[in-house]
Amino acid sequence: MEIIDVTATTVDVPLVDLEERLGIGPYVTNHGQVNSMERVLVRVDTDEGMSGWGEMRTFLSPAATESILEDGIAPLIKGQSPFETERLRRQVFIEYTNVELFFAAVETACWDIVGKALGKPVFELLGGASAPQQTTAMNADAANAKSETDRDIEFAFCLGILPPAESRTKAREALDSGFSVLKTKAGRDWQQDIARIEAMHDEVNGELEFRLDPNQGWSLDQAVRIGAALEDSGIYLQYMEQPIRVNSHDSLSTLRQRLRQPIAPNEDTYIPNNIRSLIETGSMDVAVLDLTPAGGIGGLRQQAAIVEDAGIPYTHHCAFDLGIRTAAILHAVHGLPGFSLPPDTTYYAWEDDIIEEPFQVTDGCMTVPDDPGLGIDIDLDVVEEYQV
Repeated sequence: MEIIDVTATTVDVPLVDLEERLGIGPYVTNHGQVNSMERVLVRVDTDEGMSGWGEMRTFLSPAATESILEDGIAPLIKGQSPFETERLRRQVFIEYTNVELFFAAVETACWDIVGKALGKPVFELLGGASAPQQTTAMNADAANAKSETDRDIEFAFCLGILPPAESRTKAREALDSGFSVLKTKAGRDWQQDIARIEAMHDEVNGELEFRLDPNQGWSLDQAVRIGAALEDSGIYLQYMEQPIRVNSHDSLSTLRQRLRQPIAPNEDTYIPNNIRSLIETGSMDVAVLDLTPAGGIGGLRQQAAIVEDAGIPYTHHCAFDLGIRTAAILHAVHGLPGFSLPPDTTYYAWEDDIIEEPFQVTDGCMTVPDDPGLGIDIDLDVVEEYQV
């Protein structure tokens, strides 16, 4: 089997409005706000008529992203086997850029093809279910009797920057919908960041855990004051995500020593070799990994192994993922060992999805598909409706 073509199509899908239950649009961050999100859908075709799908966000523009995939990546891998994902990932090289983040969607599509060709879901190709509650030794009969609920993955609810009063309402919605963790953006006003967490914590009487993510938006002194103020209020975050700018590992280490709030680098893990530096400098309590900058599921497996070997828990990042990348994340966190904290998601807040059978979010969980490959089918009519 050989790869014969790579095509990329950009769609722009709206978010559910804030006024509706579990709606989050406009989603406000330290860098801007969105009411919809452009996603690039990547299809890899083979000479045997089998295709696979991947997904990524746009970079610079849809046209630029599509061109890199179709004119840059495709010629490097055409005529080669989709089964050789590791060789392809290490072979794809463009000087002066981390091209792996573009290759990741192609790599995911190759996993989809391999699973379809072998009649196996991707998580089985990765070694089988490995969530902590599923690592207990069991006999063959017990393994065969595992139910659909054994494939349920818990996710964290994600929320943009809102005034404290509106944040209260959304925290109540998240709790009532079965979520146990809420991640909120931060970084525009550090004092409001504190007030927002305090208001949500009060609204749910401490029944939700919180993640606070300023996307590098705080200075070191602000991060210290925020973490200390929340400690004084008796609020201990699940973690503070990338509180200060990337490549400041000594400062992250200082922050970690000053506070009892766990520190969780995210954007820092996008940079090759940074994970080892973060470990060596004692700069993280939790790692927030992402398969796209890692170069795909294979790259994610490599990063997860490094972090797990260091005894550090880790989870997976959300990038406003539609059904294709959500499926890839589900398979990855189910099939790779060590993902012990709920991944982030905004999936509940899409007005539509481009897969034929969208995932159901029930009690904060989604179920890993068990059909071959990623276990999803693309609705081309919906793709056409939202195509940019």
